[in-house]
Amino acid sequence: MLKNYIKIAFRNIVKNKVHAFINIAGLSVGMAVAMLIGLWIWDELSFDKYHSTYNRMGQIMVTQTANGETPTFRSTVVPLSAELRTKYASDFKHTSLFWGGAHILAVGDKKISQIGAWAEGDLPAMLALKMVKGSYTEFRDPSSIVISQSIAKALFGNADPVNKTIKADNKTNLKVIGVYEDLPRNTSFYETKFLMPFFNKNNWWGTQTGAWDNHGCSLYVQLADNVDFDKVSAKIRNITKPHFKMNDESIQVHPMSKWHLYSDFKNSKPVGGLIEMVWLFGIIGVFVLLLACINFMNLSTARSEKRAKEVGIRKSIGSMRSQLINQFLSESVIFACLALVVTVGIVLVALPSFNHIADKQINMPFGNVWFWLLALGFTLFTGVIAGSYPAFYLSSFEPVKVLKGTFKVGRFASLPRKVLVVVQFTVSIALIIGTIVVFRQIQYAKDRPVGYSRAGLLSIEMKTPEIYGHYETMRNDLIQTGAVEDMAESNSTTTEIWANNGGFDWEGKPAGFDPTFGTVAATYDFGHTVGWKIIQGRDFSRNFPTDTGAFILNESAVKMSGIKNPVGKVIRWNKQDHIVTGVVKDMVMESPYKKPVATVFMMLPGWVNFITLRVKPTMPMQEALKKIEPVFKKYNPGSPFDFKFNDDEYASKFSDEQRIGNLATIFAVLAIFISCLGLFGLASFVAEQRIKEIGVRKVLGASVANLWRLLSSEFVVLVTISLFIAIPATYYYMNNWLHKYEYRSTITWWIFAASGVGAVVITLLTVSYHAIKAALANPVKNLRSE
Repeated sequence: MLKNYIKIAFRNIVKNKVHAFINIAGLSVGMAVAMLIGLWIWDELSFDKYHSTYNRMGQIMVTQTANGETPTFRSTVVPLSAELRTKYASDFKHTSLFWGGAHILAVGDKKISQIGAWAEGDLPAMLALKMVKGSYTEFRDPSSIVISQSIAKALFGNADPVNKTIKADNKTNLKVIGVYEDLPRNTSFYETKFLMPFFNKNNWWGTQTGAWDNHGCSLYVQLADNVDFDKVSAKIRNITKPHFKMNDESIQVHPMSKWHLYSDFKNSKPVGGLIEMVWLFGIIGVFVLLLACINFMNLSTARSEKRAKEVGIRKSIGSMRSQLINQFLSESVIFACLALVVTVGIVLVALPSFNHIADKQINMPFGNVWFWLLALGFTLFTGVIAGSYPAFYLSSFEPVKVLKGTFKVGRFASLPRKVLVVVQFTVSIALIIGTIVVFRQIQYAKDRPVGYSRAGLLSIEMKTPEIYGHYETMRNDLIQTGAVEDMAESNSTTTEIWANNGGFDWEGKPAGFDPTFGTVAATYDFGHTVGWKIIQGRDFSRNFPTDTGAFILNESAVKMSGIKNPVGKVIRWNKQDHIVTGVVKDMVMESPYKKPVATVFMMLPGWVNFITLRVKPTMPMQEALKKIEPVFKKYNPGSPFDFKFNDDEYASKFSDEQRIGNLATIFAVLAIFISCLGLFGLASFVAEQRIKEIGVRKVLGASVANLWRLLSSEFVVLVTISLFIAIPATYYYMNNWLHKYEYRSTITWWIFAASGVGAVVITLLTVSYHAIKAALANPVKNLRSE
C-alpha cells in the first residue's frame, strides 16, 4: 500500500506542477526559517556547555541599595575570594578572581594586542580547559601564563611555546606553561585568549587584598558536589556587610546555566534577559512554519472538487476512509520530504548571512545523528500537520453524490480557508508592526542628544608604562601634526563609566544620605576635547592653580545631590576638599536607553588610563591616522597603535536591538512571502472556479475594473479582519516591550496605518495577476460548453 501511495503522490505532483511548486516552495521557506531559528535556539541553549563544570560553576553577583535603587552587578571585592575559601571550604571546591582586558603580548619583534585576564590559580581547572600542550597545574606561579592555540600560532608559529617567555605590556615576563584549545564562540570566555596569575606584582588588583570597599573584579566559584546554589547563596548573603558599610549590600551565586539567558535582575532576582528572545524567535519560527502548513491546507482543500471524483471512485470500489486518509497524509509527507531537501539547500546558502546578522558561528551539524533524527521527525510532523485537515476533509466526501454530479462543497466550505488566510495575515502584519516599533526605538535612542560631539573622537588605551608621564609633550606633538584638534586623558572613554563611588560630603547634605556617583578622572583638556556643554561656571583651566583636584558635576549629579548653585561650593571626598568649578549638560556615557548617570568629573591626572583625541574635521581620517601613528610610536614604541572610534563604540550599544530588528525584518519578509504565495495559489483557484461567472458578467457589460474588484474584494476583507486582530495584540505586546527601556519611543497611529495599507497593497498586487487575467479572458471560450 505504501508503494501505491507514493506512486499516486508523484503522479499528482507531475500532473499539477504549479500547485506542487507552490506547496513545496511554501513549505521549504517555512521549514528553512524554522530550521535556522532552531539552530539559533540550540546555540543559545547550549551556551557555556563546552565547560564540563557547567552545572557546578557560578559567578558572585552583588546587590546594593543606593540612591533609592537596588542594582545587581558583577563587580566584587578582592578579599571575598579568600573569605569564601576559608569560611565555606565545604561549599566551594574552587574560587577565582578575574580581571579581563586588552594586553600587549610580545615575543621578540612580534607584538599583538589581545584580550586576556588576570585570574587566580583555580580558574583553568574551573573552566576545564582542554590542554593541547603543557599543563596548567603550575598556574599559581606568578610568572606563568597559559595561552590559547590562536595566541600560540600568532606568536610562535609552529614552534612549541611551552617554557618560552612572553612579555606582557612591556613590563611583565611570563613563562608559557600550557596551551589550551581555543574556546568556542558560544561561551562566556570566548574573547579571553590567555590567562595570567592574579597575584602577579604588575596586576594592581592583586594588591587590593584588604580593600573591602573597592569593587572592580569578577569572582567565579565552583560549588562542591551536592551543594545547592540557592542554599549556598542564602548562607553567604550577608558576608560582606561587616566590611562594607557605605551602602546596604548582599551577594549571591548566579549559576553558569543562567549567565547568558537570565542576565537581567530586579530586586536581586534574575528576571529575564536573552531567554525572552529565545521564546520570541521560537514562537516566530512556529508561526512561520504554521503559515507554510496553512498554505498547504488551503490549496489542498481549495482543489477539493477536482479530487472529489477520485475519492468517490475509490470509495465505491471498496476503499475505506482510513486508507484515503493515509493516502492524503502520505502525499503531504512526501511534499514535506521534498521540501526538506530544498530546505537544507536554502539553509546552507543562508547560514553565512544569518551568522553575520545574528553574530554567531553556527554550522550545519551534518555529522550529528540527533540533528538528522530531529530533522526527519520535524519533517514528518510538518507533513502530518500540513496534510491533516485536507486528509480528513477530502476523505469525508460521499461517493454517491460525487459520482452523480450532485456534489457541491457547500456555501460554508470556504470558511476554513478564509479563517486560515486571516491567521496567516494576522501573524504577518504583527511581525511587520513589531519590526517597525523595534527600529523606531533604535532610531529614537540614536537620535538622543548625547551632550558632547562624537564625530572625530578616537580613544587609545594606555596599556604599557612607557606612554605614561608624557601628557603635555605628546599633546603638543599631536596638535603640531595638524591632524589633531585637541587631546586629553581620562580613566574611561566617553562611552563608559568605569568607576562609581560614594563617601561625598558637602554643606547641607541630609543625614543618612550617601549617594553613589559615577566618577571620571580627567586632565585639563578633557571638556574641550570631547566638546561637552558648560551650563554653569567654567571648564577646568591651567590658569587657576586651585583647579588641581577640582570637580565638575553633570546635571544629574546636581539634581541628585540637591546642591543649589553648586559652582564655588566645596565637596569633601577621600579626606580632601574639592571645589566645584562648573556644571555640564548630561552626557550619555552608558546605556542610551537609560537616564544619564549622576557623574562627578575630577581633575585627577594621576588616575588616567585612556587617551581621547579629536581629529580635525577638515582632514580625511586615513590621512590623519598616518600623521598620528608616528607620534604614538615615539612615546610608546613597545605597543601597536590600537585605537577605537567613539562613534563605533557608541553604535555597539545598539547591537542587541539592531540584531533583533534585523532578524525580525527577515522573518517578517519571509512570512509575507509565504502568505502571498498561498494567496497567489488561492487567487488562481478562485479565478478558475468562477471563470464561467466572469464570462457571463462580461457578456452582460461588466468592465475589467468591475471584475477585478469582484475577485479582489474577498481577499481585502480577509486582510482587513487580520488587521483588526493583529493591531491590538501587537500594541499590547510591543508596548510592554518598550516599557523595559527608561528612554523609549511611543507607538503612534501611523505605524498601524502604514502596516494596514502595506498589507492591503501587497494583497492586491498578489491577487491582481489572476483577477485581471480572468477578467481579460475571452468569455466566448469560457462559455462555449454552455
